[in-house]
Amino acid sequence: MKRLPVILLFVGSMLSMATCKTNGDSQVRLFSNKDGIQCTPAFENISAIKATMIVDRYFTAQETEELDMISSSKTKAFKEHGSYDHITIDDTIRHVVNHPAFKGFGQLMLPGENDTYHYDTLLSNVRSLMPYHSHVDPDIVVGALNHMIDEVKDGKTIFYDFYTEQKKQKDPSKKFTGLFFFRGEPGAPFAIVCPGGGFSYVGSLHEGFPLAWEISKKKYNAFVMRYRIESEQRATEDLALAIVYIFRNAEALGVSTEDYSLWGGSAGARMVGNIALNGAAGYGGGKLPKPAVVVIAYTGQSSYSKDFPPAFITVSTNDGIANVTVVDKRVENLRKAGVEVEYRRYRNAGHGFGLGTGTDAEGWLGHAVRFWEKHLSKEKNDNEQQH
Repeated sequence: MKRLPVILLFVGSMLSMATCKTNGDSQVRLFSNKDGIQCTPAFENISAIKATMIVDRYFTAQETEELDMISSSKTKAFKEHGSYDHITIDDTIRHVVNHPAFKGFGQLMLPGENDTYHYDTLLSNVRSLMPYHSHVDPDIVVGALNHMIDEVKDGKTIFYDFYTEQKKQKDPSKKFTGLFFFRGEPGAPFAIVCPGGGFSYVGSLHEGFPLAWEISKKKYNAFVMRYRIESEQRATEDLALAIVYIFRNAEALGVSTEDYSLWGGSAGARMVGNIALNGAAGYGGGKLPKPAVVVIAYTGQSSYSKDFPPAFITVSTNDGIANVTVVDKRVENLRKAGVEVEYRRYRNAGHGFGLGTGTDAEGWLGHAVRFWEKHLSKEKNDNEQQH
């Protein structure tokens, strides 16, 4: 590929761009007074570069033609081959949003409802998008995203709207909702994972997709909730309607509606707790069975009742957001009410630890899955037959 001249690129702040060589491949090096020096594959987003660049001189006709040819070649490759390349931690958030595997819903994978100002953030710094979360591992985030890319490449649908277009037109806030599907075995029970974010964002990249992927590896079906922010009530209504959607479309989705589970972290755990207490009907979801199990991570919500489903509850004592004393008391009250509870209390995982990788909470998800399995109808029947 012919090397192009030095140009200036403006993306929020002034950057300079020049070609460099890495492993024999031509690349573009960005020199930024904010983000340091970064090398990224050349011409990956040529159209975007042309649209936002400020040059220190005019391109010649030949140079302009070269840029257009490169852009046209990329576009043709996308159309003909899908171009479902894997993402790396050296890619930007923009690359995720614009990835052809995520066409039509890429923005909904991000924490906020308008994250355009984060588009040039590298995935190696993805934690900066989720300030209430800790132990965010870019490699884990990217691994889950690449699994989703592979699913789309294999012809599988990974995103479902649970609100109709008519409902979204009537209430535009509902366009910021949906379900991401991580398939387990056909006909297996399903889990819905509700990431947290203080109802100011939805931390799916850290607390949704990686957890759902791990659950699917254990042969169970898992969905990740994208819900409306800024209101616990509306977010819980979204969860109730998502449950209804899965029940109504269970056959097409290939999931069992028996013994489903709800999982939530922080704000997401409050949504799960609301359904556990009042059922989906309490939030416009109709008369559906409560979940067989709820998995509640690091929330200071204190509600309980004797009708609460069996609960797996976890928190870390160094949590700076959820009051651990409140969690302790809730566990005590649930047990006094006759509810089965498995309580995992860690020491150094902080708040919003996701999978807990690198902390003493690492492996907690496996304990939660085993707790769920204790309450599956097939498991119960098998145990009864053995005794």
